[in-house]
Amino acid sequence: MSNARKSIIVIGGGYAGLQAIEELAKNSTHQIKLFDKNPYHYMQTDVYDLIANEGDFADVTVDLCTYCTGYNENVSFVKEEVTKIDFIRKEVITDAQRYSYDYIIVGVGARTKFYSNVKGLKEYGYGIKALHRAMYFKQKFEMSLFKKLDEGGRYCYPLTIVVAGGGLSGVEIAAQMASFAKAFYEDNHFICRKLNIVLVNSGDEILKGVDPKLVRQSQKRLDALGVITKTNQKVVELSEQRVVLSSGEVIEMDYMIFAGGVEPNGLIFDLDIKKTKYGYIEVDEYLRSTEFEDVFAIGDCATIYHEGKAIAPTADVAEQMGILAAKNINALCIQKKMKKHEIKSRGILIALGRGYAVAKLFGINIKGYSAYLLKKLVEKVYAYKLEKRSKVGCQKIFND
Repeated sequence: MSNARKSIIVIGGGYAGLQAIEELAKNSTHQIKLFDKNPYHYMQTDVYDLIANEGDFADVTVDLCTYCTGYNENVSFVKEEVTKIDFIRKEVITDAQRYSYDYIIVGVGARTKFYSNVKGLKEYGYGIKALHRAMYFKQKFEMSLFKKLDEGGRYCYPLTIVVAGGGLSGVEIAAQMASFAKAFYEDNHFICRKLNIVLVNSGDEILKGVDPKLVRQSQKRLDALGVITKTNQKVVELSEQRVVLSSGEVIEMDYMIFAGGVEPNGLIFDLDIKKTKYGYIEVDEYLRSTEFEDVFAIGDCATIYHEGKAIAPTADVAEQMGILAAKNINALCIQKKMKKHEIKSRGILIALGRGYAVAKLFGINIKGYSAYLLKKLVEKVYAYKLEKRSKVGCQKIFND
């Protein structure tokens, strides 16, 4: 029984899914398949650099086919969108065919939540959860800067960008765009330098749930960069060139980035499985479905708790979930006891423009250039590990 080959399916090539693959691949008896509708892993924690035009899509993606090929022959990638999971028959269903499994890990992540009560949001608001949306904003930002350059020598209309959502993504994007634009205009000695970045936040302060000291430091940095922060306000209406806030204020703008909320990925809505009141897969202390013993959920599509409080769905937490779910499947395969999760955030790093960040790691606060270097180091180490595996896979493919 313990030596029998197990078919394990991982759905979702995000932070959690790739960590699960790495842990599962240590057991050569497993037959592991990774499913994703996209052929790449998207490093969303680096998106602020991409949108601010300090990198391109190659800097934030890793090819999933070469990555999986970089393991032994027991790991493979399937570029198909999962449309349904039959938990009774233990089958994953795509538009192409059905796949059987012994164990399954669902890690499809979350998507931007477009609130139906906000007029025009679906038509004119764009999230950053998907790479193609981030690429759109990168190009939009670059063209907007060029437009200002083209206006040089005559009246310069201000470029106004609204970022809706004062969470981690919204704050990092606003800070990075403001920092990049400031340096861009100064380094090139352009006359036209009018850039307004407006950060709209529904709470009375940015970065809800983050250490108060980091909140203060982040707000101080945004102020220094000239970002206009509007607290206790929500976007209630949106058109192509204007935003209406809950206070009645109207902001004329060039475009808006929406980072105001997330919800489970579309697949999760269609699954016949127990969920929380917010629509996420309900899991126990082992990250296993409370309904099916062979189903695990990781990353942003499941909610876990520490000392009675929901743990923020960061990349760090997702990676820990992926590793633990894989270890618990390994334990089940050899009839050993699973391990309860003791997952908690190991720290937070907030990028706030060129050469500046704030951080709290293992209880220690860091700010400025040293925190920026630390964040870059963490990003580089993560990317290096994936790229190293992908390089091996690429060599295997082209040497066959």
